[in-house]
Amino acid sequence: MKLKTDQFGEVEFQEEKIIFFENGILGFEELNRFLLISEDDGIFYWLTSIDQPEIVFPLFPINLLKDDYKQVENYEPFGIVKLDKDPEKITINLKAPIYINHNDKTGYQKIIDSDKLPVDYQLFVKN
Repeated sequence: MKLKTDQFGEVEFQEEKIIFFENGILGFEELNRFLLISEDDGIFYWLTSIDQPEIVFPLFPINLLKDDYKQVENYEPFGIVKLDKDPEKITINLKAPIYINHNDKTGYQKIIDSDKLPVDYQLFVKN
């Protein structure tokens, strides 16, 4: 199968790589089929809609930021990233993570009820 994207051009993939989100993603509940794309040397993942390839969510693995983040068995938590030209303004949403099971190719988004988890956690900090 092929998917034409603005960011990566034409991407070829196998149907078994499609990640199914039964309830979609908040605000995009009608979209259920996504492809998780990564660059060889990149730090971000790109969750791209199969049905509307212009809909792309930049993701970052939360486990690389927080060892104590709420785990769900067999699912890896990702935060949706809000990109900016200024690296100090790039943030990640820790309150509404995307959980992906790489084995059975399913995913879901969950809002975590905790004041300790911000929507705009600064990803890069100036030393």
